Order: sequence, then structure tokens, then C-alpha cells
Amino acid sequence: MIRVTFAYPYGEGKRFDWGYFSDKHLPLVHEHLDSRGLIKVETDKGISGTDPSSNPPFTAVVHMTFETVDEVHQAFMAAGRPVMGDIGNYTDIKPTVQISEISD
Repeated sequence: MIRVTFAYPYGEGKRFDWGYFSDKHLPLVHEHLDSRGLIKVETDKGISGTDPSSNPPFTAVVHMTFETVDEVHQAFMAAGRPVMGDIGNYTDIKPTVQISEISD
């Protein structure tokens, strides 16, 4: 299994619109990627670091699971423009992207 992770670092004054992300962006992701091998999407909403009174290292982390690396690359070559192009509508944070092999 392959996981594509989008990590949005926390930054004072940075914008992340969870309503837009949940109501508009995630349906867009599913519309364009489900038929191209996307198995599931999981989201983490940062709460804090190890100190409960600290800011989280990441405002959000999004995990997309695919079966193979080829599916990931083919999916984003075919549909990356509408999916990635929508990021600015919900955040001004530039995500770090990592593709990983995962095991159960």
C-alpha cells in the first residue's frame, strides 16, 4: 500500500479553512481520484505538540491511500491540476508532500 501525505505546518496567522476543506475540497478529491485508485482519505487536525499548551507542529495532515506508486503518479498526472489547484481556496500554507510505502 502507498500513502501520499500532505503536511501543512502550523504558522501563526496562517489560514486553513476546515469548512471549505471538508465540504468542497474533499468531495473534489474523491470526484477526481476515486476512479483512479484512491482507496481512502484520512485527515488529522492538529491540536498541540507534546506540551498540551503548545501549538501543533502541523495545522493539518492529510493521508491518501492507494494500492501502488504507479496509481499515485498516474492519478496526479491526470487529475492533479484541479485537485492541487484548489489548495489556495482553503489555505495559504504550502504543504510538504511525501509518498510512502505502508504496511498493516
